[in-house]
Amino acid sequence: MAVRTFTRDEVAQHNKVDDLWVVIDSVVYDLSRFVPAHPGGEHVLVEIAGKDATEEFYSLHRHSVLQKYSKFAIGSIQGEKQKIMQAEDGAMSKVPFAEDSYWMGSQSPYYNESHVTFRKALRTLIDKELRPLAQEYEETGGKIPLEVYQKLGRAGLLACRIAPGPHLKFVPNIPGGLKPEQMDYFHELITHEEFARLGSPSFNDALGAGLVIGLPALLAFGSMDLIQKIAPDVLLGNKRICLAITEPYAGSDVANIRCTATKSPCGKFFIVNGVKKWITNGHFSDYFVTAVRTGGQGPNGISMLLIERSEGLETKQMKTSYSSVAGTAYITFDNVKVPVENLIGKEGGGFKVIMFNFNHERWVIIASANRGSRLVTEEAFKWASQRKVFGKPLIEQPVIRFKLAKMIAEVESVHNWLENITYNMNKMSYKEQSIHLAGPIALLKYQCTRVAHNVADDAVQILGGRAITKTGLGSVVEAFQRTYKFSSVLGGSEEIMADLGVRMAMKAFPQDARL
Repeated sequence: MAVRTFTRDEVAQHNKVDDLWVVIDSVVYDLSRFVPAHPGGEHVLVEIAGKDATEEFYSLHRHSVLQKYSKFAIGSIQGEKQKIMQAEDGAMSKVPFAEDSYWMGSQSPYYNESHVTFRKALRTLIDKELRPLAQEYEETGGKIPLEVYQKLGRAGLLACRIAPGPHLKFVPNIPGGLKPEQMDYFHELITHEEFARLGSPSFNDALGAGLVIGLPALLAFGSMDLIQKIAPDVLLGNKRICLAITEPYAGSDVANIRCTATKSPCGKFFIVNGVKKWITNGHFSDYFVTAVRTGGQGPNGISMLLIERSEGLETKQMKTSYSSVAGTAYITFDNVKVPVENLIGKEGGGFKVIMFNFNHERWVIIASANRGSRLVTEEAFKWASQRKVFGKPLIEQPVIRFKLAKMIAEVESVHNWLENITYNMNKMSYKEQSIHLAGPIALLKYQCTRVAHNVADDAVQILGGRAITKTGLGSVVEAFQRTYKFSSVLGGSEEIMADLGVRMAMKAFPQDARL
């Protein structure tokens, strides 16, 4: 069917409430039937009736609104072409600094063709399968259907969210057709960045934050029988898992947890009693990788258990700055029976398991948080370029360019350090990482979350009221400025990270060093 064309004079004749056409980027829309349903009232539309409303539209709406209401498009302006095009699924942004430097044409020693193929396939999958759901669940806080997790599991997206290793053989596919042995930490870095690019932090965490920080401990320290029983179902999206360490009494001070596990008289079970708090994904998880006290006070009295949802285990949804879709939970254990075979590692060796897990968790937080900062910087750059104030684009104001300069410089500096650490992760065993990378990762996490704070602050000032409105043009910035502090608390607070980084450096400080 041929596309109808109109002259601008023809469009101008349709300028009444019951006969109202507008032009947006050379496309003609008949809004006559939409006028009564317009959320902003009919007066807003009457003002632009019969006119080119491109500038007005993009000062009020995101481009995606045009896709939502494409049914009202009736043709185009004769002899004109659209200038504003929505990027295709999987496409890289062309906005300066919106992507890591390698993906914008710079050279890099870190990436190869497998990373390019992987990112393209992964971004396409996420754009097609998850982006249409992200904003809805971020706003409503509804429970994501199991089918969504299963689809992600079969596509290999869940397995790619944790470190490269034998677990990748539990899933039938890896994005881009890669083989398990091709995967490295840069592929995992790409995975976390692409999920964070959705701009829906709570929805992102709902899709497997518990798996990211909970399953690695089981894979590294669990018995083969336990791994075979639990891991495939989790990685295929049939079951959900979370990490349960934090308590009302102990956060960064992990060694002082109080949740107890005592042996039953028959010796076949641990009987668990206690509480856990702020457990991401806990509300809907089937499995809980849980820190318990099996011995005396201090770190040597801690063990790790894989606890299945069962009688005596109750989870309650917690209200946080996050959307409830993330399933943050308060968990109570009331005489929960756990088979002794569910011990992860050795009895009394739980603190080692926890510390082993922290480096990777903190690295994941850095990857996700900084990609969120990059996304918000892109949003601010776009808005500053399209918003007009005092008769000219906002970006013409020197103070706005200065804010963007700070945002870009800080995000890029964090990412370059992150790539350096990721390269070293590829070259080191987990034990070597704990010795050589624990300090740098802690310091980078501190720097990353300080950068997120600065980026959020500047982005809010650039977008103004839109940045504190959950819908519309500022929705991505609003979600970020409301939730970025999670990264500065989870996995170790900023103050603990800064101190740990320096203390690790002190251990390597040469005794003969003098000014």
